[in-house]
Amino acid sequence: MKNRWLILLAGIVIQTILGGIYAWSIFVPTLIENHGLSKGQCGTIFGLCIAVFTLAMIGGGRVLVSKGPRVTSVIGAVLFIVGYLLAAMSGGSYPLLLLGISLFSGAGIGFGYVCPLTVGMKWFPKSKGLIAGVTVAGFGGGAIVLSSVAAYYLDAGMDVLRFFMWLGIVPGALLLAASLLLDVPSRTQQTAPTGSVRQEVMTLPFLLCTLGMFVGTFSGLLVIGNLSPIVLDAGLSVELAATAVSVFAVGNAVGRILWGILFDRIAYKTIPASLGVFAGTLLTLSVASHPWLILFCAGLLGFGFGANFVIYASAISRYFDGALFPRLYPICFLGYGLAGVTGPAIGGYIADATGAYDPALFLSITMMAATTILMISGLRSFANGQVPDAPSMVVAGD
Repeated sequence: MKNRWLILLAGIVIQTILGGIYAWSIFVPTLIENHGLSKGQCGTIFGLCIAVFTLAMIGGGRVLVSKGPRVTSVIGAVLFIVGYLLAAMSGGSYPLLLLGISLFSGAGIGFGYVCPLTVGMKWFPKSKGLIAGVTVAGFGGGAIVLSSVAAYYLDAGMDVLRFFMWLGIVPGALLLAASLLLDVPSRTQQTAPTGSVRQEVMTLPFLLCTLGMFVGTFSGLLVIGNLSPIVLDAGLSVELAATAVSVFAVGNAVGRILWGILFDRIAYKTIPASLGVFAGTLLTLSVASHPWLILFCAGLLGFGFGANFVIYASAISRYFDGALFPRLYPICFLGYGLAGVTGPAIGGYIADATGAYDPALFLSITMMAATTILMISGLRSFANGQVPDAPSMVVAGD
């Protein structure tokens, strides 16, 4: 008999391993010092990995529908392993690091990311928000785990390329083992979708979810990409700036779970609520000067940022035919990919041009406030959602 709790645990393990990519900055100093890479090259490796991750989710969603979550996640695990082993054998070559980490492991993250979300919400159809929150909290916490482990071994003198080898072998093997545990309830395996992806992506609810994903992550990434200098510009210490970044990360992880619980209670109202919380907190941060208030804002911003990875997945799964979720959510997630290549950069360029971060913060506040109003007026469009409490999904038997 299939154990849904074991399957949920396997999904969390998968997300935690894949989320380690957000610890990339821990490797940058060693790559620069020992292997001659530039800061720009290191940033490009990470940025391209995120871009490939978001694009690969679309292909992963197609494979998930046709072959099932186990096959899809195993493909992701293999790509992850190959990517880091190739990086380990690169000798510090920038093109090979791009190929290994950005392309292979980035594609592996994309194929793996969508599987635990889809599977978890099928096993717990009445708690989709909570399950989505718990699952993606694992992704957010992956950076904390990997950065701690990497810091220990790198500080002990291990070369970063050797660490990449072990990263491919040990977490890679665990990723592969967890992937083999993924499955869906047997009663969902013969259900056909009732709509088409092409039709659904043009509906107002889907367009609102995609817009919300972009605006929410644009503002969140603009802040986290520049949070340390924003705090320093407020006249506070380097230590407080580092603490603010850590507090943001904690708020992000906690927020993913709490927003999931909240979605199960008030459903689509969480969309304007999350945007409004972020906009209000940004406004407070722009005028804050007391250290404790700034730290409180950093945590609350992380809390609001984490909502983006829970409420839109939950909303799409609840509103549309569950069989279409693996195809629809990756398209919505492209909003995050676009935000990733625009938000932090725009924030930095505006600060360069004006000499301060306040104009960038007010740009985000304006975007968030306008989108909040739009979402409130568009909530009625969600009223006719299918809200499929019974699981439904097209997958091949594993």
